[in-house]
Amino acid sequence: MALSAKTVKKQLLHLKPLMGSFSLKTLRKNQNRIGELMESRYREQVVLKKHPFKHFEGAWISPKDERRSGVILYLHGGGYICGDTEYAAGFGSMLSALCGVRVFCAAYRLAPEHPFPCALEDALEAYEYLQKKGYAPSSITLCGESSGGGLCYALCLKLKELGKSLPCGIVAISPWSDLTASGESYKINKDVDPTMTVERLSFFADSYTKDRTNPLVSPLFGELDGLPPSLIFAGSDEIMLDDARLLHEKLLASGCQSRLAVGKDRWHVYLLYGLKEDEKDFLLIDGFLNGVMSKEKKLRWLPLDNAAKLYPAARTQEWSNVFRVSATLHEEIDVEVMQKALEVTVRRFPSIAVKLCKGVFWYYLQELSEAPRIMGEHSYPMIKMSKEETRKCALRVIVYHKRVAMEIFHSITDGNGGLVFLKSLVAEYLTEKHGLYIPAEKGVLGRLEYPSAEEMEDCFQKNAGPITASRKSSNAFRLSGTPEKRDFLHVTCFKIPVDAVLKVAHEKGVSLTAFLCACLMMALQNIQKDKVPNVRARKPIKVLIPVNLRKIFPSKTLRNFVLFTVPEILPRLGEYSFEEICGVIKSRISTDVTPKQMSMKIATNVKSERILIARIMPLFLKNAVMKAVYRSAGEKKSCLSISNLGNVSLPEAMIPYVERFDFIIGMQETSPCNCSVLSYNGTLYINFIRNIKESDLEYRFFKVLQEFSLPVEVESNGENER
Repeated sequence: MALSAKTVKKQLLHLKPLMGSFSLKTLRKNQNRIGELMESRYREQVVLKKHPFKHFEGAWISPKDERRSGVILYLHGGGYICGDTEYAAGFGSMLSALCGVRVFCAAYRLAPEHPFPCALEDALEAYEYLQKKGYAPSSITLCGESSGGGLCYALCLKLKELGKSLPCGIVAISPWSDLTASGESYKINKDVDPTMTVERLSFFADSYTKDRTNPLVSPLFGELDGLPPSLIFAGSDEIMLDDARLLHEKLLASGCQSRLAVGKDRWHVYLLYGLKEDEKDFLLIDGFLNGVMSKEKKLRWLPLDNAAKLYPAARTQEWSNVFRVSATLHEEIDVEVMQKALEVTVRRFPSIAVKLCKGVFWYYLQELSEAPRIMGEHSYPMIKMSKEETRKCALRVIVYHKRVAMEIFHSITDGNGGLVFLKSLVAEYLTEKHGLYIPAEKGVLGRLEYPSAEEMEDCFQKNAGPITASRKSSNAFRLSGTPEKRDFLHVTCFKIPVDAVLKVAHEKGVSLTAFLCACLMMALQNIQKDKVPNVRARKPIKVLIPVNLRKIFPSKTLRNFVLFTVPEILPRLGEYSFEEICGVIKSRISTDVTPKQMSMKIATNVKSERILIARIMPLFLKNAVMKAVYRSAGEKKSCLSISNLGNVSLPEAMIPYVERFDFIIGMQETSPCNCSVLSYNGTLYINFIRNIKESDLEYRFFKVLQEFSLPVEVESNGENER
């Protein structure tokens, strides 16, 4: 049963005489225990993640029911001499859970070891850190109790002094705004205050500073004009009542907005006790946040990027353009913990955790209101993603024993964006499961940071060149075979040591991707040679290589930002040697993969959607046109794709837990095979996918690899594979 305010106050009065005899070590220990107790009450409603700074520690607290955008920077109390991250996380968790908002706690350095201005410097660093993470000052609210409340105002005065933008609001709970103790309440409430004495406050003040009148120490003496709106709480029985009352009056006199709420028969920082009788005060905080921050978190919507527009138009009842990225851990995955990790991660990726919506003129993406439920594995990967499914959620998260996989409709992002999401999800899982600290690096984003505008940018539009490229191209040789029953998809994985492949590739004077493409084109040449004896009847062999444009046009976008180059050989001219194929690929890549050439290709695609008639054409007509263009100028122009995500790197703390990664691109509508590649921890993973019974391509590819004496290990989900 929750304690009443009357009972709590009685206990505090009983303990008050003892508090004056406590050593600094005991004071700190007791205060941290209070924070731990507060945090335990809300542990299931929030997610906590610590963040180290050079001189102090911070902590992100994210509510599982996030109802508004923005963040609260919480500066804890403790007379500037007590309070660490555990203490700060206590009330920070309460704020986050009850108000549905992210909270960043700054456990600033403490006096007497670190006197003024250390606490203020750390508060300033935390405020600037939030801005670097994408939070505008207009979305940052300060909150603090006691010395932390005074520090909120000192921080604003320092920001004014530096000419920097101020936060959007301040919630101050029993703020210690006057270290000189000049208010009448220090005398009037001396005997009724159940927690604080003038002597204790004097000890705190002496530990913190030698100049108690400095406005950056006692903000009551500062120039308060221009400060953001304030909501101030104080207890009617506390000796520091006048610190709050006089601050409130001076704010009003300085032309600032301020509201003072005095709790009858309450004591210093009474809100921290979370009494049911004081729920109305949290409603005041919630209403205040509604006024200064975004009232409620609005679900974002995004127009499709230039590349994404094709995928919903081209899909059919039998085919959807889906790809998969997966990570295999060294341990069985706890699905419940992974679900919690997913709930945190989806909020960090509002352009990926989406559903596909249909407008009058274009499709668009809308952020999900909650995380999708984790699914179990099917008998084969990437089963068709129906229109109905994408309208609810355009990605799947699948757990099977040690493996977590994401299957993503290609309108959302490309393989690079999908891999960033997967890495961040696994990082969050390992953090929750094992308590790891994983820095935001090597493709792992800060899971509790605010997503930046750059991450959601359509980079095709701004990188289109002034001249368009021609789309004219001949049709390519096409593989064929016996369709599998019930749409079964075969996946065959070749595992090869990266160093061995690189050694051979370098001997041939090409990159790893070019070498693998050459192996693939040699295999296709051998297949066509057997199937088409007449040399003159043979068609061009062309393999589409996706190009990550982020390496050409620096970008942080998590949306589609890939084009392609298509090396080509002409078997009608005679049989090509492996060296000749390598030369063709190397020449084509060096010619195509440049900023100028890629900007021409981008311009060709972007130009179509900028034409007025195309913009005003109803969506059903656009879909018909794009589907026709795709079928005439899309798949027929290459035999298949080979998509290489490159080497997957991870923060050092994650490496012992992750065994492997895999990347599988989906089937094309009319081509029975596709190929995708990545490497991790010294191993190259080459995944072939097909929907026909015959494994000719994989077999021929394997034979080419054997010619170079490469040590190849083969895995497959099918039976009777050669």
